[in-house]
Amino acid sequence: MIKISDFQVKDVVNVSNGKKLGHIADLEINLNTGKIEALIIPGPGKMLGFFARESDIVIPWRNIVKIGTDVILVRYMDAQDASEYIKEPFDQLKK
Repeated sequence: MIKISDFQVKDVVNVSNGKKLGHIADLEINLNTGKIEALIIPGPGKMLGFFARESDIVIPWRNIVKIGTDVILVRYMDAQDASEYIKEPFDQLKK
């Protein structure tokens, strides 16, 4: 069995680009099923969990690739990554 405090000390890393997203600050739990729905990582510039809740990174449980001893690997694509992914094929057509 694993405790929430065990999760909080692990680095969360995006497998799409290798970028460290941070540490888990909170969990979303479905009260009807008792299952974890998502991991919540504080967004950039947050101090002690205050301010700008909308800048939090929410990783759905289904996007967790692997939970290791020191790292949690996740699939996460933010708006900036998505815009570059979509833009790329069009840029190739211009050449």
